[in-house]
Amino acid sequence: MSPQFVPFGTPHLVAIACTLLVPLALALVAWHEHLGPPADRMTRIGLALLLLGGWIFWYGLGALRGDLALDRSLPMHLCDWAQIALMVALVTRHQLAYELGYFWGLGGTLQGLITPTVYYDFPDAAYFAFFIQHGGVIASLLYLTLGTRLRPALRSLPRVALGSLVYLAAAGLIDWLLAVNYGFLRAKPLGQNLLSVLAPWPWYIPQLVGIGMLSLGLYYLPFGIADLVRAKKSPERT
Repeated sequence: MSPQFVPFGTPHLVAIACTLLVPLALALVAWHEHLGPPADRMTRIGLALLLLGGWIFWYGLGALRGDLALDRSLPMHLCDWAQIALMVALVTRHQLAYELGYFWGLGGTLQGLITPTVYYDFPDAAYFAFFIQHGGVIASLLYLTLGTRLRPALRSLPRVALGSLVYLAAAGLIDWLLAVNYGFLRAKPLGQNLLSVLAPWPWYIPQLVGIGMLSLGLYYLPFGIADLVRAKKSPERT
């Protein structure tokens, strides 16, 4: 029998470390004078295949173990939409796809990586399926930011906010049609989490929207500060 997952145990910390260090190492390779464009292209394709393979692996494992169900297996989690956006961004370097993957990945998938909803630890297949998907999303958005030097701009914020509202509308429609709970629009998730400290249903939903809008500003903040510093330095050079 597989061991029960231990938060911040050695396997969990190794997964987090790989998620952070691997894209940094790949970005350094992509910056190399002689390896740049070919290395970047191969890395982006490799990460896109990793995300796709992780998705196939997760569904295959769920089918094998009889865990697939309408209430949790449709690609209607925000992490799923982030994964799709990042696969598009990795293959095409499309700016909007990158922006959606960047903000959705940091807003949803990062929390899943730090506080995983996985029951079995290394070396169970569920451990690999979970961290390939969630770690792959974070590694991909980090590589696109550090390796290809894509970045969000101020105009990204309303576009991602609109995209997030589209996700909420789609999740709400699926929840209503199938009596499921994607996006946690019908009930809070079990266990201790961010929603535990919010108001009861349905009042936590506008609170979530507000938190989402604040998180957009938070994840854009490093770039906004860098732009302000650059703007202040520019007149000094003229």
